[in-house]
Amino acid sequence: MLPKTKHILYASDMGKASRPAFFRAVSEAIKHDAKITYLHVMEPMNRSTETMIESYLSEDVLEALRDKGAQSLKHKMTERVNAAIQEELKSAEIPAGLIEHHLEAGKPSDVIIKVAEQLNADMIVMGTRTHSSIGKLLMGSTAQKVLQAATVPVLVVPL
Repeated sequence: MLPKTKHILYASDMGKASRPAFFRAVSEAIKHDAKITYLHVMEPMNRSTETMIESYLSEDVLEALRDKGAQSLKHKMTERVNAAIQEELKSAEIPAGLIEHHLEAGKPSDVIIKVAEQLNADMIVMGTRTHSSIGKLLMGSTAQKVLQAATVPVLVVPL
């Protein structure tokens, strides 16, 4: 029996250049009648920055700021997804409830693998970009790490 794709984890840094990977995830979801979880991973502050901030703010204030920032980012994710769909996927029939938004903090490659396992995702879709000439020969480090650790197929889209 051929494997079925019912749940796609789309991992994004939310950059405007990430749209080709998002559109590929939407295409795969429509083709397979699957659901998409749009994941954005916030990298934590380095320890020295966090220590400095903690010396100025109480734990309650810091926690409130973290919550407000996470809510703001989740709202921004939703707006970006809706704008991309309206601007460039007007003709595509996007089923209601196709995309769910998920926000996590941590090291991106580790979080992507963890969330894919938690959600029982059947596929991971993500983009990769390079910032140097030598980078064109190699894949982005996050995508490379996900490819090496994933237990499900990973579709890497060049950005």
